[in-house]
Amino acid sequence: MKRIMTAVAAVGLLGAGAAFADAGADLAKAKNCLACHAVDKKVVGPAYKDVAAKYKGDKTAEAKLIEKVKKGGSGVWGNVPMPPNPQVNDAELKQLVQWVLSQK
Repeated sequence: MKRIMTAVAAVGLLGAGAAFADAGADLAKAKNCLACHAVDKKVVGPAYKDVAAKYKGDKTAEAKLIEKVKKGGSGVWGNVPMPPNPQVNDAELKQLVQWVLSQK
């Protein structure tokens, strides 16, 4: 019985991970993030997998990136500035940044 419950829990976690990935990608698309970014290649801005790699292990990364998306910024990834994205609310910012940081 314990094995069955463990298997059911594992399947549920896998499904939750896929839902998180889909929700993050859908939100990035809806908020026009994908006009300048892609998951796996540089467009105008860096690839999300490169952002995740750069900030891997940085415990302050989520807060830094939320602020960067909210207010915009420049200089970290080159000369092209990232404009602020005022159409994204705080809950969406957190979800987007967590999704970006989860890319591999």
